[in-house]
Amino acid sequence: MAAAPQPLDFVQEYWLDACQRWILTLDALRERGNIHNSQSEKDAPHVLTFGFELVRNGLTLPRPVNYMLVRIKPPAGAPVDPAKPPFVVVDPRAGHGPGIGGMKHDSEIGVAMAAGHPCYFVGFLPQPAPGQTIEDVCAAEAAFLAEVASLHPEAESKPVVVGNCQAGWQIMMTAALHPGLFGPIVLAGSPLSYWAGVHGKNPMRYLGGTLGGTWLTAMAGDLGNGIFDGANLVANFEALNPANTYWEKPYGLYSKVDTEKDRFLEFETWWGSPVLLNAGEMQWIADNLFVGNKLTSGEIRTSDGIRIDLRNIRSPIIVLCSWGDNITPPQQALGWVTDLYEKDDEIVANGQTIVYTMHQSIGHLGIFVSGKVATKEHAEFASCMEMIDLLPPGLYEAVITEVAEDTTNAGLIHGKYLFRLEARSLDDIRALGNNDEEDTRRFATVARVSEVGHGLYRALAQPAVRALASQPAADLARELHPNRLRFSALSDRNPLMKPVKELAEAVRKDRRPVSENNPLLTAEKVASTWISTWWEGYRLARDAMTEATFLAAYGSPVLQAMVGLGTPAAPTQRRIERDLAREAIATHWQADLEKRFDVGGLVEAVIRSIMYVRLPQRAVDERGFRVLEAIRKLQTANRRPTFGELKAMFRDQYLLLRLDEERAVRSIPRLLPGDGQQRAAALAAIREVTGASGDDTDETRRRTQRIADLFDAPSPRR
Repeated sequence: MAAAPQPLDFVQEYWLDACQRWILTLDALRERGNIHNSQSEKDAPHVLTFGFELVRNGLTLPRPVNYMLVRIKPPAGAPVDPAKPPFVVVDPRAGHGPGIGGMKHDSEIGVAMAAGHPCYFVGFLPQPAPGQTIEDVCAAEAAFLAEVASLHPEAESKPVVVGNCQAGWQIMMTAALHPGLFGPIVLAGSPLSYWAGVHGKNPMRYLGGTLGGTWLTAMAGDLGNGIFDGANLVANFEALNPANTYWEKPYGLYSKVDTEKDRFLEFETWWGSPVLLNAGEMQWIADNLFVGNKLTSGEIRTSDGIRIDLRNIRSPIIVLCSWGDNITPPQQALGWVTDLYEKDDEIVANGQTIVYTMHQSIGHLGIFVSGKVATKEHAEFASCMEMIDLLPPGLYEAVITEVAEDTTNAGLIHGKYLFRLEARSLDDIRALGNNDEEDTRRFATVARVSEVGHGLYRALAQPAVRALASQPAADLARELHPNRLRFSALSDRNPLMKPVKELAEAVRKDRRPVSENNPLLTAEKVASTWISTWWEGYRLARDAMTEATFLAAYGSPVLQAMVGLGTPAAPTQRRIERDLAREAIATHWQADLEKRFDVGGLVEAVIRSIMYVRLPQRAVDERGFRVLEAIRKLQTANRRPTFGELKAMFRDQYLLLRLDEERAVRSIPRLLPGDGQQRAAALAAIREVTGASGDDTDETRRRTQRIADLFDAPSPRR
């Protein structure tokens, strides 16, 4: 007969489990420390899970950089389509080590290969090349892309480039300087408009002001003997969410140590390997981007005097951002659009295609790390990239929804999500929230104060700091940085940690988890919630105080006057300058369009007709594109337009409809052949493409009938 349970058995059960969890947690931290030490000793401490081979070493370039181009080896069962454009995933060099874009099977690299694209990866070494600059990195990325394109002559379009976080703005700079090398550009959590945000949120944008400008960045580089430690950037990221950093992440490991250990160590392998930057690189970033906000205003020039103008980019730009991102909020990810363009027509006139999508909750790292985001947003973009590349100029939002049981033509949809592109206007971007004139003046004041402070530091303190700095002292400071020390201190290098491994093995052999209904376990979870709530309250109070201090200090009329911004006429909102050469080209282009209403043949007539029918919907989805692509592939190779030709046709026909819709439609019969059979087949194709989405309206049917009447009419003489 079983013994009756004692009144305090639940106490013994809980404390036994708590002690075992504590030992297992300590052992996990020991393993994390060992991994950190091992990664620190590697020449290339990446976390890629895919096999790869080196294609180009950036150290061998005329202007050496520590970046590398590798080809990802497709896993078994993932055939590559040589006609599809290669994907190039560029890792962010923002303090952490390389490989985050391919750390999991369900990742940016994984979903691109699953869609049949060849894949390449651009990573970096932990040590920068001597004298390496941001401009040198841009030149290296251009050389890498040219190399990738040369390896895929059969691809129908240029390489698709994915830039994560810091890599996004760097890729945009490269694309502005070398627009002919790029296919579509995907920006995942990439900040481009650094002052943007809304009150009560986005505290990181105040950091430059609260630190008094970038003189501290200069001093950190000098104390590092010409090297800036990326661990400082990691520390800034962690400070944004103290509840997660100081409690939720360690408690999450402790509370679920039996199941959470592997996932924890996988992430910490990447998070715990800070890399280094040249002091000049970090200073350039802080002065020109974080504080200066000069990228979208066209104030950055290369060493050759070439202005970096993001309007030069000819490729479609896809922006993936999230409302849950406290590092790159939607305002910073999309504010560059309104920085460059004041009217919607300017986007079209510049031939620019911009697509964006906003996740509702995922955090910054989740945008390019989360498996859920990879298998939904990234996978849909990868499978529909050719469709995006064909889009006419304009601003669009990608809306991704689950396929319902009653969805029309569900067989034309790739996977379980429907990818739909809806036309948007600049007002939709402005509605996200933007700085008013007073906020802009405050940030402009920060930029001026930073220039003054940095200048004073260079003149008064920098010589003394550099004289005191030495390589041994810099190395020791990096080893003792909290973001490294907390890893190595709990590794096997610490003699006090040696018994932990044996204790953990003994615990696993006799593991006794506490029951879920144990009242002390419930109390533990309640206490954890209280601690998280306290840390969150601290964060809210800290952020509110930081914002109030920033607004008061840099909104001071006296300070603004001292830096030359005290009069209403003083320039604060720096819009990019007019480009007369660009405007002349646009005028010539429009004049040339006037002559093209009657130019073309059956293919142009079909494309113009499809666009005319679909214009009132102001949206397209992947079903119509699948039909269009199937029809194109049914044509014989010698009659089939190339992807580049098709893209040019889509652009031209759309612009003709925008220029004069009625005239463009009336001209369709002049493009048609006399062969009635060809006309009938073309009309059937038009009906199939326009009807694939199943969202016909009275206006759509009216337009379809008008096109049918034009196709039935005899061809007029040209």
